[in-house]
Amino acid sequence: MTEHTDELYQQVILEHNKHPRNFVKLCPCTHEAEGYNPLCGDHLSVYLRITPEGVVNEVSFYGDGCAISKASASMMTAAVKGKTVDEAKLLFEEFRKLVMKETDAAQPQQLLGKLAVFSGIWKYPSRVKCAILAWHTMKGALDKEKSVSTE
Repeated sequence: MTEHTDELYQQVILEHNKHPRNFVKLCPCTHEAEGYNPLCGDHLSVYLRITPEGVVNEVSFYGDGCAISKASASMMTAAVKGKTVDEAKLLFEEFRKLVMKETDAAQPQQLLGKLAVFSGIWKYPSRVKCAILAWHTMKGALDKEKSVSTE
């Protein structure tokens, strides 16, 4: 990460960790899954309310985790709300590619928007699992899996 990108990354992580968006158990919900990162102990659940038309009407998360996993989950909920299930799965795949450096970080991340702040996290493999936990859990919920692990 460049110095500017690193500073922006830190600011975004700290802001979303201190004031996470959609940090609540959503009840009732149509889809939910529990996610666990055994490497660091992050443990969270993702809740979604999907309309009959297949749109993510509401999304939230709840649990314990490091600043990176909490911030990523917070940003994920904001990014997928209002999207179709297919669009949410596409966002998951694009975010996964970004944090695994399977995409060119120099390309504009129009689909990911503010989530592009995670573009340099691939340099820290243990942090990648923190950043991706909520995303795997969200995808697991959409695929009707009850439990997801980063291992």
